[in-house]
Formats: sequence, structure tokens, C-alpha cells
Amino acid sequence: MARIVVIGAGLGAMAAAARLAVAGHRVTVYERGGTYGGAVRRFERDGFGFDTGPGLLHLPAVYRDLFVKTGKEPLEECVELAQVDPASRHVFADGTRVDLPNASRAGTVSALDAALGTGAGERWGDFLVRAREAWDRTRRPLLEEPQPADASVLGREPYPALKAGFLRRPTTTLAQIGARELRDPRLAALLDSYAWSHGFDPATAPASAAVLPYMEQTFGTWYVSGGIRALADAVYERCRKRRVEFVFDAHVEKVLEKDGRACGIELAGGETVEADHVVSGAPVPSHHDGDRRLAPSGVEVDALRPDGTGRVTVCLALRGAQESGTVHRTVVHGSGDRPTVTVLRPDDPALRPDGDHESVTVTGTVGTQGGQDWSAVAARMVTAAESAVPGLRERLLWQEVRTPDDTRHETGVAEVPGPALAGAAGRYLPAANPSPLPGLYFAGGWSHPGGGLAHAGMSGALVAGLIVEGADFRGSR
Repeated sequence: MARIVVIGAGLGAMAAAARLAVAGHRVTVYERGGTYGGAVRRFERDGFGFDTGPGLLHLPAVYRDLFVKTGKEPLEECVELAQVDPASRHVFADGTRVDLPNASRAGTVSALDAALGTGAGERWGDFLVRAREAWDRTRRPLLEEPQPADASVLGREPYPALKAGFLRRPTTTLAQIGARELRDPRLAALLDSYAWSHGFDPATAPASAAVLPYMEQTFGTWYVSGGIRALADAVYERCRKRRVEFVFDAHVEKVLEKDGRACGIELAGGETVEADHVVSGAPVPSHHDGDRRLAPSGVEVDALRPDGTGRVTVCLALRGAQESGTVHRTVVHGSGDRPTVTVLRPDDPALRPDGDHESVTVTGTVGTQGGQDWSAVAARMVTAAESAVPGLRERLLWQEVRTPDDTRHETGVAEVPGPALAGAAGRYLPAANPSPLPGLYFAGGWSHPGGGLAHAGMSGALVAGLIVEGADFRGSR
């Protein structure tokens, strides 16, 4: 039985902790804050509740696997999952609206043809065929296996060119796909919105980001009753049942090293804790003041998040019940200085004081450079949200704005990590799970395979596999 210290209580770190505890190890989690969940937070006031991190779940199979491997109760006995249908409504800059069904390619093609004109759905469907090719090429090495020591193969663009031979036209960015293949500003905006929702600028994101809409439209979109925070609650309780210990308000100053190997941690105040392995769920870019031992070899810490984007979330407390036919998620596409925003309107009694009120969140991707007027940003976001919420201004009781400054306070960095993407010479690959310091591993959104609820859960599984099986571990089967 090994002694394992886990730094941070985010979803990826807790996923690793639960799996390691089931394997017979003694696991203790040290969290700098007063609660678990990392970026999966809840804001509550006057009977209203809001998810201030992710609001929807994709690839729930990741957490189903976690619960199957760590106990008798499956995921669905611990949280209530429901498919979101339609998966999303899109309101384009010209006022056109389209509702996309959940996990139905034929339904999506039909909806796009009806809303945008004959041929629009076919072009989107053809794009998804090429996106699937990129997915098939990268799924295992990018999601299910440890990052290879030589990751240069993942630096090559997997998205197929339009034509072969001398007419081959390599596509290097997601924006090029929209311009060359979709040939409709609304379809291009639809594609772009998937990049923005993960924190990527489509003008610079590699073409391989095409896997993001492919994954969502193939595997579906899910809501957790009570909000995504309920998923964090369930993972935390699973850890506790597996005898994982948690120490909150415990800031880790540094990772200790002996004979060229991680041997424990030092807490603020000087207390030391010995360990056979250390798993860090802390954001790699700010890990222990940029200690070069803890960053991926040959990569500058500041380059680990190429786009440097964060999120602003506006929590809206509204009077009045939801209107009939309310859509759970609406994406309002930007125009001029109006940003693209995602509006979530869950019909969930746990998030409102009664049936005569409603909780709404409005989220947008923003740069994290200093000097921004967050109040002005929030005001433009609420204006955009009026396209999704009838009578929003008249119904508004109060609002709460969460900015990258809040993210920095809660997690240590202002940026929000996106999922790993192939191509772009490897610039969108996060840190590998094993650090350059033997005995220290990275788990969570800032490490392979990147950010997002599902990816963080995969990261925890990979770290547990590397510790339990060692060098023979080749990933999930």
C-alpha cells in the first residue's frame, strides 16, 4: 500500500483519488480552498442557485466508468441524468433561429435545411464526416492513452484536406473550414460557437477542433439534476466512501524531492507530508511559482494555454415562471461588439425558490488580460441574452457577475483550460500526466487530455493507471 498525496480537489484529482483508493493505496487530498470541485462551483442567494462552472455534461460514459470501477452504486443511482433535447437553439446575427436535436445527425441536417435553406444541412453533414475522420485518427492517443514521449505525431493536423493529389488544400484552422466548406456565415458561426464554448478562438484554433461539434452531436448533451455541482458532490462522496481523506484550507507550498524523486509536500507554515507518489490537480501554468521541474519538458509555462481565455458568467435571478417551450440552452451569436453567449435555462426546482421564479446563467469567453471593464462586458452579455429570454429586463430581480478574477481566486489562474487538440505543431497539447520529476503526476484540466468535465475525468483515470500499472500501462481498453 503506497502513501499518495493529491494536491487539489478538482474533478480530475478526485477521479484519480477514488481509483487509487480502490486499488488499495492510502490517499489524502490537500485542497487550498474550503471546498471541493475546482471550477465546478455553485453560487446561491435568496433561494436561487447557479452553476458558475460547466452547466452541461458531455460524454457521461467517463463518469459511468468511474463509478463502476470504484463502487457498487452506478452513476445513475448517485445523480439523475437527463438528455437535453433540443440540444441547443442558435440565434444568428441576422435573426435566424434553429433548434438542433440531441445526438441526431439526420435531425440536425433536416433542421438546418429548414432554417437556413436547402443544402445547408448537407454541407454540415459532409463536414461531420470529415470531422469523424479526425476523431478516428486522434481518439485513442488524445483521450484514452497516456501522451506519448514523442508527441510530435499529435502535432500533425488530422483533419482531412478537401481534395487529394495536386489539388490538395490543407486546412490549418477552424475558421478556414467555415469559409471553405460551409460557405454560409451562419453555418460558420455555428461551427465557431463550439470553439468559443471551449475557450478557443476559431481564427487560431487548429482544424482538428472540428472534433468538438462531432463529439457533442454524436454522443449527446446531458443535464445533471440539481446542476453540475451535484456531480462534484457525488464524486466527493464516492471518494469518502473509498476512505480518501480530505484536508481543506491547506495550501501546498512545494513538492519535496529526495534522490531525484518526489517524496512528499510542504504545506504553508512548514509542515511536511511524506508520500510515495504525488498527484497534482493544480493548474500547471502557476504550479508552485513556475517551478521548472513541474512543467512539461521544453515547454514554457506561459505557452500552456495558447489563447489565454477565461469566462465571464452572469447569474440572473428572474421573477416569473418559464414560458411554455423554453429551451434549456440557447447560443446567441455575436454581432459587432455584441459577444457570442450561451444562455442556460434549466427547468430545475432545486435552482429556484419556487415555480414563480427562474435561474438563468449567461456565459461568454473573454480574454484575461488586465484592464477590462467587466461591468461593461456583463452588460453587453445581458443585452445579447434578451434574444433568448423574453422580457428579461422586466423580470430581472438581481444579477451576480463572475469574472476571470473570481476564477483566479478559486483555482489559482484566470484562464480556463480547453481540451487537448491535435495539430498546430503541438501547441494545443497540455502537460503530460507524468511530470519530469519522477513520482509526480498531473491530473485534471491542465494536463493530458485537457479541460472539460469529461476530459478531466479521463485524466484522473490515466494517472491512476500509470501509478497502479506503471510503465506497462497503455491506457483504457
